[in-house]
Amino acid sequence: MTISLLYALVGVVLLGIGLYSLIIYSHLVKKILALNVAGSGVFLFLVATANQTSGPVPDPVPHAMVLTGIVVAVSATALALALACRIHQVTGTARLTENEPE
Repeated sequence: MTISLLYALVGVVLLGIGLYSLIIYSHLVKKILALNVAGSGVFLFLVATANQTSGPVPDPVPHAMVLTGIVVAVSATALALALACRIHQVTGTARLTENEPE
């Protein structure tokens, strides 16, 4: 087992954990954290695939995509947390509930 394969497997496991948590939990902060875990899994998988090229130098494109993705993920997390705070202020709870018919 190569180190790249190990990184790819850990990335897939993190993605699975993140998606499972996103579906299971109803609290907004837990959902935001689940998205971050899933994103980290995708980043780890992309870095692992960059090492699969033939030659001594890994492909720089996946590394650039990961760096860009990290910046976007931090910005999206900040926006999501601000929206979660606003939802908590308006509704008094930070949980997502289904609308019951009136």
